[in-house]
Amino acid sequence: MSEEVICPWCLTEITWDPEFGPEKHCPHCGNELSSYRTVELGGDAGEETDEEEQDNPGQWQEDEEEDYESDGHDLGHKRWLAEGEGYRNADRSSLALENTLQRITDEQDEVPECPACREFMLEAGIQSIGGEQYKPTVSPVLGQPALPAPLELVWYVCPSCFHTSSTLSPSNRQLLLKRLAKPE
Repeated sequence: MSEEVICPWCLTEITWDPEFGPEKHCPHCGNELSSYRTVELGGDAGEETDEEEQDNPGQWQEDEEEDYESDGHDLGHKRWLAEGEGYRNADRSSLALENTLQRITDEQDEVPECPACREFMLEAGIQSIGGEQYKPTVSPVLGQPALPAPLELVWYVCPSCFHTSSTLSPSNRQLLLKRLAKPE
């Protein structure tokens, strides 16, 4: 018999396969189904949690800190936690930082998510690759390189975990698709 759960994020019913066990992420929206972000509703469980919180009101902060440390990622979010409190540090510099990041991403043509922490990434620049740095492969099927030199990559940086990633520039994407769609 399989256990049925409703994702708290997209409200989709998830049926667990008893052979593989419970899902850690929703297969529909990709959000976590456990950890500190999930709220579990239940009749008696909620009352026990309230009693536990009344006995030790600072326990939730310790649990939250353990979640940060246990996942192995320093996502930069600890710097926002005030000492001894569970609230974000709302000083002027952090508010200015968030405002600036929002304005920058609003102006970008594309705003990819960081593959490491899922924050929005900032466009850092364009890198041209050609000459001795790049030797295109000539495909026998195409009879020419799929991406000739020089090519351009758009670089992105995550303002939270500082992960970088790149993607082909829009003009190189169109060229690649045009060459791949070339009729034989």
